[in-house]
Amino acid sequence: AGPTAWVSVMYGCNNFCSYCIVPYVRGRERSRDKEAILNEVKILAEEGYKEITLLGQNVNSYGKDLEEKTDFADLLGEVCKIDGIERVRFMTSHPKDISDKLIDTMASNHKICKQLHLPFQAGSNRILKLMNRVYTKEEYLEKIQKVKQKMPDITLTTDIIVGFPGETKEDFEHTMDVLEKVRYDTIFSFIYSKRPGTPAAVMEDPTPMEEKKENFNRMLDLQDKISYEKNKALEGKVMRVLVEGKSKTDESFLSGRTDGGKIVNFKGDDSLIGEFANIKITEAKTWSLMGEAIK
Repeated sequence: AGPTAWVSVMYGCNNFCSYCIVPYVRGRERSRDKEAILNEVKILAEEGYKEITLLGQNVNSYGKDLEEKTDFADLLGEVCKIDGIERVRFMTSHPKDISDKLIDTMASNHKICKQLHLPFQAGSNRILKLMNRVYTKEEYLEKIQKVKQKMPDITLTTDIIVGFPGETKEDFEHTMDVLEKVRYDTIFSFIYSKRPGTPAAVMEDPTPMEEKKENFNRMLDLQDKISYEKNKALEGKVMRVLVEGKSKTDESFLSGRTDGGKIVNFKGDDSLIGEFANIKITEAKTWSLMGEAIK
């Protein structure tokens, strides 16, 4: 099963982004009781899990619907206190709700992985408004700036939709600009596809698919270059890796992740599975790192 487990902290979403069906199918945000979450994590720790990922459609609004005065940063701090849990990750954060308190909590707690998944979806303010994302490109970049100031080595990932109804070439250039400015480690990106029942599904969409694909490929080319450069900078460094199991691509290698969530493949004994190992990075690839175990 490996040393990592996932725990849901809340269900549903209140955001009603115009492309997304989640609030309609999963309903409004419902936070799980804090004690129930902590008990679940304690049981996982007793079973030998070392890393926990807290999940929610928008973890930053955790606790807003609970009677007890508690927020997501508080919850993170509590989870970190549990013996046996050595790493805590979370997703997903909504840029409009990510608080200074959360950023400070991440920066100051060594158990919280220095990895942030912060979807921006589109760089153009006009498109962000149509998407009902409730922030501007400028506000988003300001949040990222804060995060980088507190945690210079943070791994950043994001979600992007290319070709949202009405997106022009000019709009798309803003998305490219965000990629250049932020320099994400990895992106998850899609060409817009209709979800019946959402406001975006009935919006005018004059942009030809050819143009959307062209933009999408340009974006991937830029991102591949950035991902490779960011990984290349890690060559020669020794990183603490939680060994998750055998490599999916080559059984003769073990595979694990750095604090920032980067995949490292290396030769090693099966007894390392489930343990932390110090790995010297020997070679950078676009999507992963190669390394050797340090005795």
